[in-house]
Amino acid sequence: MDAAIGKVFDSVSDFFSGAASASADEFPLCDSDIISGCEKELAEAQDEGRKKECIMRLSWALVHSKMPSDIQRGIAMLEALVVNDTSAMKLREKLYLLALGYYRSGDFSRSRDCIERCLEVEPESGQAQALKKAIEDRIVKDGVIGVGIAVTAVGVVAGIAAAILRS
Repeated sequence: MDAAIGKVFDSVSDFFSGAASASADEFPLCDSDIISGCEKELAEAQDEGRKKECIMRLSWALVHSKMPSDIQRGIAMLEALVVNDTSAMKLREKLYLLALGYYRSGDFSRSRDCIERCLEVEPESGQAQALKKAIEDRIVKDGVIGVGIAVTAVGVVAGIAAAILRS
């Protein structure tokens, strides 16, 4: 019985700490060495085609970084790239990476917008569908936490009011 109660407390604790969603949020991470390599590769690129490939690799690495500043750099690069793209396949890839960047930076609304645009381009993309589910799960989780905080605040205020009225 104690073990069951312990599991319940652990799962509630994991839910509110974010650990419960870790499996849904497992996207590859990129370290600074890979980012540095991509930056070097871009600096050494001679022709435009090669530069575009290097920019895509660098933006991929940046949005997969552990560092929030890198993620923001990746988002900025991708936002600039999405505007000029006419190829559906490349647009899908850029929108996916942009959605992932927003997701990893905590901007779930923008992330959802980008992933929906991505799915308009390629509705059958399993990668995009998985990210959309992770986004929706996170939005629901944040909503539940927000409601929990609001209910707790109301309870505290009601408790204080009741204590004041009794005295």
